[in-house]
Amino acid sequence: AESRTPPALISFARLVSVILKGNYSSQFHSERLCISSPCVLCQAGEPRTEKMPVDQDWTAVYPAAAPFRPNSVPLPLRMGYPVKGGVPPEKKGNLELIKIPNFLHLTPAAIKKHCEALKPFCTEWPAALDTDAKCDEHFPIKVKSTDYVFAGPSLRHPSARVVCLKIKLSSLNLDDHARKKMVKLVGERYCKETDVLTITTDSCPLRQQNLDYAMYLLTVLYHESWKTDAWEADKTVADMEEYSWEDSPSQRNILDVLLRMNVTGDGEGEDVREQLLGRREVQEYKDSVTRLKNEGASESAMIQYKEAVKKVLNL
Repeated sequence: AESRTPPALISFARLVSVILKGNYSSQFHSERLCISSPCVLCQAGEPRTEKMPVDQDWTAVYPAAAPFRPNSVPLPLRMGYPVKGGVPPEKKGNLELIKIPNFLHLTPAAIKKHCEALKPFCTEWPAALDTDAKCDEHFPIKVKSTDYVFAGPSLRHPSARVVCLKIKLSSLNLDDHARKKMVKLVGERYCKETDVLTITTDSCPLRQQNLDYAMYLLTVLYHESWKTDAWEADKTVADMEEYSWEDSPSQRNILDVLLRMNVTGDGEGEDVREQLLGRREVQEYKDSVTRLKNEGASESAMIQYKEAVKKVLNL
């Protein structure tokens, strides 16, 4: 009778080495491989929390944002619906603790380390920018965005990509024509009371893309407002967006009335005209007429116009 060779007893490490090299078929084709049980069954070690010292560097445990790991957090946390009036489930295998964002990577020690690492790259605040007015003068563009933390499968909130850009039109280099055209182009995005233009972008999936798009829109609006189309030269006084006092029938009429009243005495020419227009009561009359034309007839506007006429005519 032929004697059979006993099954080859190899270690788990040697088997893995042979399989990775790819020549296991040639070496063990005619052999029956038996792996000893102590090499295959790996017993789970004790949790990290049991071996963690009291002075553990927590920034090494959670260096960045990561889901909750029960074997790494030495806290008796419980979360979830209590079963049969008992206590909430413990942290091991608790999906309620895993699916929500946490701030375990933003401990005071971690924030201090980040600040120390960023300190060499920071400079002192400019001494010339000691007031908000100076900051607005040198940095007129303000960009606003919002970061969200919410209970969901993703850390990225859909509204976090929205960018809001604000700038005062007075800080832009615009003449009267360019300013009026800019206001016409932006429509309701411009607030007349605060003189602030607001551009909100949310079309792109990323915040940086929306910021670039907002800056692009501001650049296009600025250059388009300076363009003068051919049809703009044919505009009449009735087509103007706002009432203009200069060279208007109201201005000519008040000058004619004051000259007939001989308010300035002797004198003729441009000097007399400038003197009459510079009078305080004439300026009040100008403001009242401009308000009445632009804002429409209201009780306060009519009262202001009435008082201005009485002062001009010395009534």
